[in-house]
Amino acid sequence: MKISRFPRVGSAVMVGALALSLAACGSDPGAADPTGEGSESAMDLSGELNGGGASSQESAMEAWRAGFQSQYPDVTVNYDPVGSGGGRTGFADGSYPFAGSDAALDDEELAAAEAQCGEGGVIEYPAYISPVAVAFNLEGVDTLNMSAETIAGIFAGEITAWDDEAIAGDNPDADLPSSDITVVHRSDDSGTTENFQEYLHTVVPDVWTYEPEGIWPVEGQESAQGTSGVVSAAQAGEGTITYADASQIDDLGTVAVEVGDEFVEYTPEAAAAVVEGSPRVEGTSEHVFAYDLQRDIAGTYPIVLVSYHLACATYEDAATADLVKGFYTYILSDEGQSSAAESAGSAPLSAELREQFLPSVEAITAG
Repeated sequence: MKISRFPRVGSAVMVGALALSLAACGSDPGAADPTGEGSESAMDLSGELNGGGASSQESAMEAWRAGFQSQYPDVTVNYDPVGSGGGRTGFADGSYPFAGSDAALDDEELAAAEAQCGEGGVIEYPAYISPVAVAFNLEGVDTLNMSAETIAGIFAGEITAWDDEAIAGDNPDADLPSSDITVVHRSDDSGTTENFQEYLHTVVPDVWTYEPEGIWPVEGQESAQGTSGVVSAAQAGEGTITYADASQIDDLGTVAVEVGDEFVEYTPEAAAAVVEGSPRVEGTSEHVFAYDLQRDIAGTYPIVLVSYHLACATYEDAATADLVKGFYTYILSDEGQSSAAESAGSAPLSAELREQFLPSVEAITAG
């Protein structure tokens, strides 16, 4: 069995609402191209824009804020990391003119969002790609190899001790204690939870028999609110294990996941390769870029979080349309993607993907 090793990314965690101060002169982010070269424009932005959603994007949002602030200081954008479920609900009921979600809208959610957005419809594209780390707190152990069957067995509550043969067999050199495993999961409606369950259900449906959804299905385990909550809970207890956006796991140990004949440790590049190799979901509108993620591509890290941005193609208010368009175009720029990668450890979108998404963002208007 080969082991594919990659360096661990750093983390930057921010808890609570993100106050994004954004500014009003300089180059027009709405005119920027996906290579980051952009062009000059006379567009002036001012006012306040409120959004919310996926907590996994906190560090990336902070980086996007800092870059956009240097261009548009007369704008304030507030992002509340309430979780993906809250973001999708707030977008669909009109509370948020933009939102982040760690799962693509399902048919019912998409219908509600389209009703809110009106004739122009919904814009949905992946802006943030990151591995979901299986992270643990075990003294003296920094990394462990695990198959999908072992991961599913642990989180289903069927494998309960750290020295269980399912773990020990793939880690003969690890000094594993006989102590209990404490699973920590998200207590809120979470796209990260849905992504994690989708991986387990796709790869080992006989072990993980639950249908993937944003609510954790196993009762009687420890839980915490948001990405920072589960990480803090795992750090606070010896023998804990959780799943979280890899950018925020701090000093926890991590699992190298079996893919084919390799154990692959997480990296942004290994996670991004999953999206690059996956087909777009069929039957969606021209502005909806959702992907049917393939979890068995050799050399890739299969537990990947694809965090989407949601917007309307048409807004009633011209100022809101300009602000959403400007901010989202900055995020898709080379500078925006690079700053998020540096701050949050996410994988920059390829120029090819950004070229596909950008026309939809540039089409945002008022009417």
